[in-house]
Amino acid sequence: MSDFSTPPYLLQQGTSVRRVMVQVLLALLPGIAAYVWLIGPGIVVQLGLATLAALAGEALVLGLRRKPLALFLSDGSAIVTAWLIALSFPPLAPWWLIVVGTLFAVIVGKHLYGGLGQNPFNPAMLAFAACIVSFPALMSQWPTLGLQLGFAEQLKMIAGLAPRVDVMSGATPLDALKTALKLSNGSVDVPTLLATQDVFGNFAGRGWEWVASAYLLGGLWLWQRKLISWHAPFGFIAGLSSLALLLWGWNPQQFANPVFHLFSGGALLGAFFIVTDPVSGCTTPKGKLIFGLLAGLLAYIIRVFGGFPDGIAFAVLLLNLCVPLIDMYSQPPIFGLKDEP
Repeated sequence: MSDFSTPPYLLQQGTSVRRVMVQVLLALLPGIAAYVWLIGPGIVVQLGLATLAALAGEALVLGLRRKPLALFLSDGSAIVTAWLIALSFPPLAPWWLIVVGTLFAVIVGKHLYGGLGQNPFNPAMLAFAACIVSFPALMSQWPTLGLQLGFAEQLKMIAGLAPRVDVMSGATPLDALKTALKLSNGSVDVPTLLATQDVFGNFAGRGWEWVASAYLLGGLWLWQRKLISWHAPFGFIAGLSSLALLLWGWNPQQFANPVFHLFSGGALLGAFFIVTDPVSGCTTPKGKLIFGLLAGLLAYIIRVFGGFPDGIAFAVLLLNLCVPLIDMYSQPPIFGLKDEP
């Protein structure tokens, strides 16, 4: 049976890596369509840049390692990593940021550890973490919703030919909520913010609810196709929402409800397309459930109490370190072997 290294799917017997990766890309299309409707066609340019960078980086390292180019370049794994990076980064980020992040994911996150199926860390999340630590200002420049920019203007911003003025960038719903609560010093509560600020939309960010719902649709399709199991996504959603529910029930004036947290940021993208990585994640059913649960809990803690607007990348990378331990203690008993007294 073939092996593969990029998120997020369980390879079935008789199913090629290429066929699985094509279905992963198809599952991402609803989210991309919602993204284009919400932000504009600039995200398509970023997807193209990330794809070209991933294939170029893959070809370079494969050539240095004297591996067959056609076999590995055509499996689609590098393209899946590239698309996840493009969908995680700000859609109007400068072109070089997407290229640097993608090359880092492919060369350092994947091939430095031996290539396909050998990476201990999720390559896309490793690239996100490296870039948000190295370029925090650029990674925070999300376009203001409602700002009408044509394709030519978006292309100029990506190419660095147009000034990146403040009016063209705004905080994500998660960042806006955290910043408003911090600046108000307790004088404004969460229900008031969600009801009065346009950025929060109906329940989780104006327009972003549709993007998250599209990722949910694609993830459920992958589960229906048996390309992923339910354990890791369920664990992640349960971990994130349970802690959100607990704190919201304790103090609803200072903590947002679980629906807000599930449909804002990258929660549903992470649940179905990140934590389900079979290489950097756990392999046993119980291990996948534990991995997802702990990643969800940690992601909530980082996004609410940490210094970053969303904590999925750091949560996943920290749990990647724990995978051998989780797998060791979640292995099912060997058939016919009796426990020692």
